[in-house]
Amino acid sequence: MTSNDNMPAGRALALGFCGTLAMASAMGFGRFSFTPILPGMMADIPLSAGQAGIIAAGNFSGYLTGAVLAAYSWGTGRERLVALSGLFATALLLFAMAAVSSLEAFTVIRFLSGVASALTMIFTSQIVIGHAAKAGKDYIQALHFGGVGTGIAISSLLVFLIGVVFDAGSVSWREEWIAGGVFTLLSLAFVWRILPDGPPRFAETRAEPPIRWHMPLALVTLAYGLFGFGYVITATFIVTIARMAAAGAMVEFLAWFVTGCAAAVSLFVWKPVLRAVGLKHAFVIALGVEAVGVLASVTLPPVFGVLVGGLFLGLTFMVITAYGLQLGREFSAESPRRAFAFMTAAFGTGQIIGPLVAGWVAQMTGSFTAPTILAVIVLVCSISLMIPMLIRSPS
Repeated sequence: MTSNDNMPAGRALALGFCGTLAMASAMGFGRFSFTPILPGMMADIPLSAGQAGIIAAGNFSGYLTGAVLAAYSWGTGRERLVALSGLFATALLLFAMAAVSSLEAFTVIRFLSGVASALTMIFTSQIVIGHAAKAGKDYIQALHFGGVGTGIAISSLLVFLIGVVFDAGSVSWREEWIAGGVFTLLSLAFVWRILPDGPPRFAETRAEPPIRWHMPLALVTLAYGLFGFGYVITATFIVTIARMAAAGAMVEFLAWFVTGCAAAVSLFVWKPVLRAVGLKHAFVIALGVEAVGVLASVTLPPVFGVLVGGLFLGLTFMVITAYGLQLGREFSAESPRRAFAFMTAAFGTGQIIGPLVAGWVAQMTGSFTAPTILAVIVLVCSISLMIPMLIRSPS
């Protein structure tokens, strides 16, 4: 599919759903389906909380590696090829998770899956968002990033239904990984037909120059990295928290399903806030709402806590992701992909540390309360880094 300055409504909608499926597969399944599948793996293999944290950190290490790779110019002119290859690799790696049982194999596979997820997200986003911006159709971006929540919701539903079919969630985790691989392959067929050849040509006439660092870009990048730590503990272990509280299979399903549904519509929900207060303030407000939800997940009664925590997480984490990346693009207009990649790398660093710390502390204390409270503190630190920019530039 080639670019077109005058994008018809039907084509714009198709491009938006193309982004939805790409992000649902690469992120919703490739990255986040680990969350609802994990409790069954921990019970059946078995895995400790510390080992689960290692596997999660392996995935996020791969995500960081992919983000760093994407920061260089080798992908210029190959964006579509890299995006589609990443989706195909994601499908194969989801299948591979069903074929092994060792900690080492899980960690290696999840590392490679993280690389594929990062490359797919960065290069697909560059194509879709670039064409959305050129056409002046903001809803395409919302559909694109909403794909993460869509994938989360669908993966949660599949895990629940497969568990019902097998009547024992702890022994159906292999089938759950296979279902994710099938979904990703089906999505790839649609994305292959719709995804444009590359970003708008006017934006890709030459390789991007090296990124120019200055204080606003440095602060938002660091805040974004702290956000990676602050959200990832809940995003990785919220279903496990429900399992440890004996909340029941339905609550486990609903906690992650609500997260996905809320994430899928979150960019639409936050649009009035964005218009009212501006990008920087909306970014900070979303961080604050997320901190409240993360805290609620372990301080409210178990059933209510994980549902509120999942809802607030879903309503904010994709919004913070999108707004943070928009700020990075705004602060580095000459090198948007490099800013995109470096911010994703900062985010990935926070994600690597988060599950390692959470798994170790949970194994020592017997619960995820202490690491979750630590995550709240880190989110507050992220907010504090943005305060100077709010004072100097209110918009």
